[in-house]
Amino acid sequence: MDGILCDELLEEVLCRFPFCSTAAVSLVSKRWLRLHRSSKICIFLRLSPDNCKPPSLSSFLSHFPRLSLFITIDGGEGDVSSFPDQILLSVASSCPKLRALTLKSEPVSLFPLLSLSTSCPHLTSLNIALSRPFSFHWLVFLHSLKKLTVVFNPVPGEFEQVDASKGNFNAELKLETLVLDGIRRVDYGFDSLWKSCKNLKRLELYRCEGIGDDSSFSSFVNCFKDLQELELRICGSIVNDILSSLAEHCTSLNSLLIHDYVEGSGEGLLQFITRTHCILRKLDLCLPFDLENNHLLAVADKFSALSSLRLRSCFLVTGDGLKTMALALSNKLEESAFVHCKVEPGLLTTLGQRFRNLRRLDLSHNEMLVDKEFISMLVSCNCLRELIVRGCEGLTNASLVSMFESCKQLEIVDIMNCPGIEVEAVELFVLNCLQLRMLFVEESKISDVSRSWSLKKFIVVLAA
Repeated sequence: MDGILCDELLEEVLCRFPFCSTAAVSLVSKRWLRLHRSSKICIFLRLSPDNCKPPSLSSFLSHFPRLSLFITIDGGEGDVSSFPDQILLSVASSCPKLRALTLKSEPVSLFPLLSLSTSCPHLTSLNIALSRPFSFHWLVFLHSLKKLTVVFNPVPGEFEQVDASKGNFNAELKLETLVLDGIRRVDYGFDSLWKSCKNLKRLELYRCEGIGDDSSFSSFVNCFKDLQELELRICGSIVNDILSSLAEHCTSLNSLLIHDYVEGSGEGLLQFITRTHCILRKLDLCLPFDLENNHLLAVADKFSALSSLRLRSCFLVTGDGLKTMALALSNKLEESAFVHCKVEPGLLTTLGQRFRNLRRLDLSHNEMLVDKEFISMLVSCNCLRELIVRGCEGLTNASLVSMFESCKQLEIVDIMNCPGIEVEAVELFVLNCLQLRMLFVEESKISDVSRSWSLKKFIVVLAA
C-alpha cells in the first residue's frame, strides 16, 4: 500500500491518525516520517538555554515546512536576556513558510524582528514582547500579517526616550486584529502605527495608561474607520477619552467590552451610549464603581437589539434596575451573564419570561440565588445550550433536576463549587441530560456510575 499511495494522499491519511499514534507513524519509514512532519501544522515548545541550542532548533524546525509555532521560554542559569533573540533568529532562518508565531518570553530586540519580517512573508499572526525604546517600522515587511499582539514589558525607573521621527514609517498595514498590553502615556512610536492601521476590525488594549505620546491621539482615530470590536481592560485613565472619540468617529462598532476596577469611567460610558451612532450587538461591562441603573436604562433605550449582554460585579446596580432593563430590551438576546450581581427575588423570573431565546446564561458567584427563583426561570428558558452557575452556593439537587427537565438542549453545564449539589444528583443529570457534551464539576462528585455513563455518551467531564 505504501508504494501505491502518492505523497499527497498518504499525507492526507496521516493527518487523520489519532494523536496517540504519532510516535508509531514516524517509525514506519523515512518517507512516512518526512510526510508526517510536512503535515504538521502546529507545534508547542517549552525552551530554555539549558535544554535548547539555537543551531539544534534550526535543524529541527527545518523539517516542518508549514507551521504555527507556540514557544514558551523559561529561565536558565546565568544571563538569558539574549536567548529570545537567538530563538527568533533560528525561527526566521528555518521557517520561511511560518504562518503564526507566539513567543512568550523576555522582550525581543529590533534586529531579530527585522530578520523575521523579511524571512517569513507568509506570517499572519504574531505574539511577542518588546522593551523600550521601540519601533514598528519592521511591520512594513509583513504583508500578510492580520493579527499582532504586543506586550510592552515594564522597565523599573527611567528608560531612554528616543526621537519619535526615528520610528516613523508610511504604510497601510493589513492588520485586522491589534492587541496591545502596557502602553505608557509618554511612549513614542505609536503615531505611525495608528496612521497605518486603517483596516482594523478588532482592537484590544490591556493595562494601558495612554495610547502613546501627545502626538498620537490625533492619529488614533484612523483605527475607527471599520472597527467592529473594542476591548478595554484596566485602562481607567484613558477610557473616557477613547469612548468620546469613538462616539464621534466610529459607526461600525458592534461589540464593546470595558473591564475596570477603578472609579472614573461612568460619565464617559453614559455619554458614549447616548451619543454613538453604532448599533451594538454585544456589550460586556465590569465596572464595580461606575455602572449604575441609569447606564442600564440608557443601554436598553439605545441598544434594544442586543444579542449578548454580560455584566460582572455591578455592585451599584439594583435588582429593580436590572428588571427594568430586562423589560425594556427585546427578546433577541441570546447570551446573558450576571456574574457577582444582585440577583434579587423576582429578577430571574422576569428575565426568563422576557428572554425566551437565551442560548447561553452565566449566573456565576451569586450568593442570593436559590432553587425557587432559579427553577422558575428555567421553565421559560427551554432554548438554553450553555448554563454556568459556578459558585452559586444556594442551589441544591432540585435545581440540577430542573435543568434536564426544562432545558432539553443543554450541551455545556458548569456546576463547580455548588456545595448543595450532591453525587446522586450528578448521576441523574449525566443520565438524563440527552444533549450534554461538557460538564464542569468537582472530582469528588463524579461517581463510577457518572464516569461510566459519560464515557458511553461521549461527555467530556472537566473535574477539579
